[in-house]
Amino acid sequence: MFHPAPRQLQAIKLTVFTAALLPLARLIWLGFADSLSANPIEFITRSTGDWTLYMLCLTLAVTPLRRILQWPWLIRLRRMLGLFCFFYAVLHFTTFLWFDHFFDIAEMWRDVLKRPFIAVGFTAFVLLIPLAATSSNAMVRRLGGKRWQWLHRLIYVIAPLGILHFWWMKAGKNDFAEPLLFGVIVAALLGARLYWRFARSKTAPLGAAPR
Repeated sequence: MFHPAPRQLQAIKLTVFTAALLPLARLIWLGFADSLSANPIEFITRSTGDWTLYMLCLTLAVTPLRRILQWPWLIRLRRMLGLFCFFYAVLHFTTFLWFDHFFDIAEMWRDVLKRPFIAVGFTAFVLLIPLAATSSNAMVRRLGGKRWQWLHRLIYVIAPLGILHFWWMKAGKNDFAEPLLFGVIVAALLGARLYWRFARSKTAPLGAAPR
């Protein structure tokens, strides 16, 4: 089993942090080079949306990988990955709000009515906000461990909503390959949790409440 020393763990966290910023750096670079395709707004919207889903999957993957590899230190990366998921979701929403509609609420509302998948994505984004706001150790202490855990189980709602948002958007183009791949990954990551929870309840002593 691999157990990094504190300095190695810091190096791993710095590497993950830097790698997570690369998609943003690429967008900035392409913007300055005037290479954001023929439709820059669509390019930015798609890129930030894709990276929101990538970070969501990576965040959900931490617990299964930690259990399978027996690397408990992986949990130290989960908060960072979750915050980067929120970061790219903010960029995704800001692109829609600012560049796509220039803060025209009436136009946004007409767009939501015309394309309901936007409402699904917005719901997932709103649900991410309390998770990001309560990600610090101070908020864990303030809420208490159990309440904090219950709140952060919103991720099990957010993930399917994110996949539905992507699936519905791609349905208009009859292109289901990527949404299907994301759906399978998220289903596997959530299914692993259900399996372990079921297995734990089967082995728990009679009368003991499953955790």
